[in-house]
Amino acid sequence: MPADSNPTPSTVALVTLGCARNEVDSEELAARLALGGWTLVDDPEQADAVLVNTCGFVDVAKKDSIDALLAAADLKDDASGPRAVVAVGCMAERYGRDLAESLPEADAVLGFDDYPDIADTLRGIVAGERHVPHAPTDRRHLLPISPVDRPGAAQSVPGHGSADDAVGPGWAPPVLRRRLDGSPVAPVKLASGCDRRCTFCAIPSFRGSFVSRPPLDVVSEIAWLEEQGVREVVLVSENSTSYGKDLGDLRLLEALLPRIAADTLIRRVRVAYLQPAEVRPDLLKAIASVDVVAPYYDLSFQHASATVLRRMRRFGSTEAFLGLIAKIRELDPRAGIRSNVIVGFPGETDEEFAELLSFLEQARLDAVGVFGYSDEEGTEAETMPGKVDEDVVRARVETVTALVDEVMAQRAEDRIGETVHVLVESLDSGTDGRLVAVGRAGHQGPDDGATSVDVGGAAVAVGDLVSAIVVDVDGVDLLAELVGTGS
Repeated sequence: MPADSNPTPSTVALVTLGCARNEVDSEELAARLALGGWTLVDDPEQADAVLVNTCGFVDVAKKDSIDALLAAADLKDDASGPRAVVAVGCMAERYGRDLAESLPEADAVLGFDDYPDIADTLRGIVAGERHVPHAPTDRRHLLPISPVDRPGAAQSVPGHGSADDAVGPGWAPPVLRRRLDGSPVAPVKLASGCDRRCTFCAIPSFRGSFVSRPPLDVVSEIAWLEEQGVREVVLVSENSTSYGKDLGDLRLLEALLPRIAADTLIRRVRVAYLQPAEVRPDLLKAIASVDVVAPYYDLSFQHASATVLRRMRRFGSTEAFLGLIAKIRELDPRAGIRSNVIVGFPGETDEEFAELLSFLEQARLDAVGVFGYSDEEGTEAETMPGKVDEDVVRARVETVTALVDEVMAQRAEDRIGETVHVLVESLDSGTDGRLVAVGRAGHQGPDDGATSVDVGGAAVAVGDLVSAIVVDVDGVDLLAELVGTGS
């Protein structure tokens, strides 16, 4: 018999854009696809189908997502290329049928509610079935207003799947997740969604209201990841300080961190996305005192002027934020503190901008992301009066960037002579041919610089946690010499 010229589709590649939360979602999708009979491949050119996990947060990220979809669609012109390109993720959820109409190069646009049946849905799309995209909707309306009424409510929440709801041939992995890379660092979702109403942010409208994962699910996933070779996990969410409020315990994160240390073999835990207005003294103490928790405090300040923060529907002030930073450094002198700021928010005066500069000089943060304000459709800030001229916004971004670059470099220099613990993520040859281990010290977040360790003749491997003394800096990056391994 002649070979089947149109065999049943079997291979799929995932392309992930955006934040660490999207990485978790992609690995859950990968597990669902594998259970449904699909084979995961790395190269989109060798796949029957390509899923592009899009980002829908800001214009630059949305453009990157569209470019990735178009690049994947171009591969279909090759006889050996994919037969279908499908958009998933935040941009797909946020725009639904509007995206499908404006981007016919994508064979389908799937929302979060399509994730549980992704394997069968994708098989039908590749076979030529037309998928009707969803109408965009505000996902905050899908759950009860009261957080404590949300557990058990019917809603598909990406990254919250468990083996119990997996569908497979009589078996399922202990965790509904499949690693898509071999990194010794992996994100783990604490929660999804957000109940805050920041006037510049559209995320809650398409990610929905805040939903915590049960602590046992989080601990079990971390234990499974450790078995897969992961040595550091980054706890992520839209707002980690709210963890547990819908489970009846607003202090659940303080209890979870020591449980992770006691019930898993993970070497390091990093907590991301802390809301300054919700940070509690006991949470700071837990981060500082639990041995496996990195001395890392990711605080979303956004500004320092109390009047700008009120227009953002946020809380805080220069005085309050400096007080919080002082408490952290008193508890943990090794602490690395990172944040983001927005400049040029509607109505930002010269005096308010000067206050932000003064705060950043005094705060001496280890890492700062600087963003110039731009309108985000569907947000309250989009309709606010007092828009700052684009040229002024650009100039203010340049001023703040120059300041924080100097401050961050000074903070790095302050660590010369300090002993740091570095999780090795890669091995390189130095200029003199000596082995150099590259990774991040406890105070350095995933995008906040690196530490290069001259290991001499020691046997060091990716995934090792090594001790080193900082001897020099290169901007925000640290240069160090090995002290010991296995710490």
